[in-house]
Amino acid sequence: MPSLKHHHSDSLVKVLQLGDSKAGKTMSLISLVKAKYKLFILDMDNLLDGLHKLILRDCPELIDNVEVRSLRDNRKGGPLGPIVTPKAYVDAIKMLDNWKYTEDGVDYDFGKPSEWGPDCILVIDSLSRFADAAYAWADAMTPAGKSGEKDGRAIYGMAQDALESNLAGLTAPSFRTNVIVIAHIIYQMDNDGKQKGYPQGIGQKLSPKIPQYFPSVVYCKREGDERTMFTASTKFIDLANPAPFAVSDTYPTETGLAEFFRIMRDQPQEEPKPKPTKVTSLRR
Repeated sequence: MPSLKHHHSDSLVKVLQLGDSKAGKTMSLISLVKAKYKLFILDMDNLLDGLHKLILRDCPELIDNVEVRSLRDNRKGGPLGPIVTPKAYVDAIKMLDNWKYTEDGVDYDFGKPSEWGPDCILVIDSLSRFADAAYAWADAMTPAGKSGEKDGRAIYGMAQDALESNLAGLTAPSFRTNVIVIAHIIYQMDNDGKQKGYPQGIGQKLSPKIPQYFPSVVYCKREGDERTMFTASTKFIDLANPAPFAVSDTYPTETGLAEFFRIMRDQPQEEPKPKPTKVTSLRR
């Protein structure tokens, strides 16, 4: 029987980062860049301009440590409403299995995210738009009935099952890489009739289940010009971390993630890896 000493939590951090819109969730990644982690951001929001400018201002020499893939479904107006080309979810799943792609005629291959190791961090930004992409995919995959209408319950069920399976895979012991999933927060009634904050997913049934997959759940909040990262539960939001005896209840958002990672594991001792076919950086 393996000893608890060799449990994967010794070296890997899996974090669900909750927060309201514009609470500084994405910008908080700057502290991890400064700590010389290699970040791979699956950008579903297309809102990385602020982080890009912040890195160029504070640590431009580390810009190549941030690899980005921006994936959003194309939408256009139609006579019956918006028309969506459901491609982002499929492309995202491919990247989570093997981070390789072709851009401007150049092939990039960073290998399997599950094998990158503790000096790298996979970031999904955000779960909200990842969920939208999963729903659009499920809608396209669901055939219409004899009436010409689709079964909305079937679409929701397929999308929820797919998204939950993705999160289960990212947080499994076999996924040997740090993970941060950034999620907007929504408020809904729990089973006791109390209002609680949950990550925005697909429908109300999935949202309360999402935090169950993560050993660490933190919350970013903005009050005026001050942004704070919480690690201890609040009245409306249940949070978690594996070392409450060592972690402070709050941190400034601009330094919080790096401090959290420092406590959960040793800082990287080697240059970030893996090495791509061609070195890339933040780009649109």
